[in-house]
Amino acid sequence: MKSTLTKKEDNLVSLNIVVPAKEADSAYNMAVSRISQHINIDGFRKGKAPKAVVERHVGVDRIKQEALEMILPKQLNQAIYDNKLDVISQPAITDYQFEAGKDLEVTVEVETRPEVKLADYKNLNVKAEVPAKDDEAFNKALEGFLNQHASMELVLDRPSNETDTVVFDFDGTCNGEKIQGGSAKGYSLDLAHSNFIPGFAEQLVGHNIKDEFDIQVTFPEDYHDEKLKGQPATFAIKLNEIKQRVLPELTDEFVKSVSRFSTIDELKADIQDYIDHQRESLKKSAGEAAVFKSVVEATEVAIPQRMIDREIESLKNEYQQRLAYQGMDWKTFVDAQGGEEAFAKTLQEDAKARIKNSLIIDKIAKDENISVEQSDFSEKLSQMASVYGVEPQQMLKQFSQNPEILSSLSQQIINDKVRDFLVNNNNIEYVEITTDKEAVEA
Repeated sequence: MKSTLTKKEDNLVSLNIVVPAKEADSAYNMAVSRISQHINIDGFRKGKAPKAVVERHVGVDRIKQEALEMILPKQLNQAIYDNKLDVISQPAITDYQFEAGKDLEVTVEVETRPEVKLADYKNLNVKAEVPAKDDEAFNKALEGFLNQHASMELVLDRPSNETDTVVFDFDGTCNGEKIQGGSAKGYSLDLAHSNFIPGFAEQLVGHNIKDEFDIQVTFPEDYHDEKLKGQPATFAIKLNEIKQRVLPELTDEFVKSVSRFSTIDELKADIQDYIDHQRESLKKSAGEAAVFKSVVEATEVAIPQRMIDREIESLKNEYQQRLAYQGMDWKTFVDAQGGEEAFAKTLQEDAKARIKNSLIIDKIAKDENISVEQSDFSEKLSQMASVYGVEPQQMLKQFSQNPEILSSLSQQIINDKVRDFLVNNNNIEYVEITTDKEAVEA
């Protein structure tokens, strides 16, 4: 076998592969035999019909296709190896000459990995922003723990406040017409965490049980129902119940009854460990992002539109799967992103960013000899198995049935190892920033 390479535009390469006549004829005859074993021809048992009869029955072109499928993968892999190509797409046969007794000539087009002109990615000086330490984090976490085990008690002697949960009936109208889906009885709403339109929950504060009253609201301009966008509405309210959250008393007995800890001190130590771990994790992520952003911005890579288009389709499929899970239709989602044109632009930019990031990670991994070791794979499986509550071997068995998942898992490991490499080989200054809320309170 010999091959000739011709470079084309946008990282496309044309390979002309020549297979000796003897090898090509052998593949053709094997294809005849294989096909004859799976078809019924009058007067012959399966696999016993002469070649000429099989050719007349199924056609020479089909036999040639079968022969190509048998012989080409090996020849193509050898041609790719001989020409040191880094192929990133499925090969496409653009032409072939296949005649008995003659050398087989096949022209195949493949797409190669774009050249990545890496900027400096070691010994950089970068700044990473992290939120300032929250001195109230521990108290908030402890309060959150107590809230998980709080009880709801009826309130009979005061009006509702902004931290209560209320049960009420409502009936909405807009421009004199009933709002479709705008009424309910016995609806329960946590006033502190309302997902109703702005101004609705706030007007339920300050009322007593059995009060009947109207509230006035305006639907947001970006509301999903075209008829209601920006429109004023009135809701007739009847308040049925007021409930307040009552926190349990924090004692050793309580802690033991609701957790794996025996004392308050053990619980508090675990909360502090969790906060410290979260902060370190946040710091690490910020450092990784800062270094990687610096490398990406300084790296040059020309990405063919063909690659971008494939990535856009992949992104669309991911969105559609998530939307199907959430019960949202595609048009509603696209409209919420600003319409077809705006969303298409977003997809284009996101696809280019994903491709560039992936190419840079692969290039650094190659240059630094970063690879997936068995220990890396075992550790990743153990982490995932722990999350899903199964044994690592059980998860490996499931993954082994889907090569795409194994490939994705390997890529995740490479991504993590490259990002760890970047953090360990650059100088990162962590800068604490104050959130807008903290600045106002100060």
